[in-house]
Parts: sequence; structure tokens; C-alpha cells
Amino acid sequence: MSTAEPVKKGRLRGFFQRLTSTQAELEAEELREDLGRHGATPIASCAERQRSCVAGTLRTVTLRPRGGAPALEAELYDGSDVIDLVWLGRRKIVGIEPGRVVRAEGLVSVQDGRKVMFNPRYELRPAGGQ
Repeated sequence: MSTAEPVKKGRLRGFFQRLTSTQAELEAEELREDLGRHGATPIASCAERQRSCVAGTLRTVTLRPRGGAPALEAELYDGSDVIDLVWLGRRKIVGIEPGRVVRAEGLVSVQDGRKVMFNPRYELRPAGGQ
């Protein structure tokens, strides 16, 4: 048995896995692979009350007032989980839009069972992960 046989089996298994996976599963796998390029932690691994750096794609961006003041909320998805990024006192941020790849850093908290990062430091990234 040569060393090329296990590689072929692995490639064949990967091919069939991609063939039978849903589009959402394929996109999630691609996002998880991009994490390393952004130097980010998977959202699923982020603990409450810990500073974390996360990266992923913005799914939704909404204006939702909090305590009478404007708050821009964006749901960031990295293939492992989601986190809500909330900028208090902001109605709009240029470049923060659905489909955009973002790297964000801040303190993770949990509200109503969802991970949240308030006023995160952020960096807009090109879609290709470069």
C-alpha cells in the first residue's frame, strides 16, 4: 500500500461530502476555514466576560433603539455560531452591511441567551479573506 492511497481516499471522501452537503453547510465550512486568515477565535469558543477577536460575515444589520438611544445591531456568523455586534449611539456605519466580511474585537457578554459584543473595535475585510 503506497502513501498515495490514503490521500486518494481522503480526497474522494471529501468530494462525496461536498457533493451531499447543503449550500449552508458548505458556506459554514468555508467561513470556518477563513478564520485562520483573520487571526480570529471561533464564535462558538468565545466565553462570556472574555475579550475576543472574531471574524465572519454579517448576516443582518438593523437599527434598534436601546433605552431611547439609537443602536446599530449586526449579526456576525463565522460558520460555528453567531454573535450580535452592537454600536450604541450609532444609526449607520459606512461599510457595515449584510454580506460584508468583518473582524471585530471586544468583550463578549450574553443577553437573552445570545452572545453580544458592545461597541466592538472592527475592521472591514475584503470578501476573499485577504
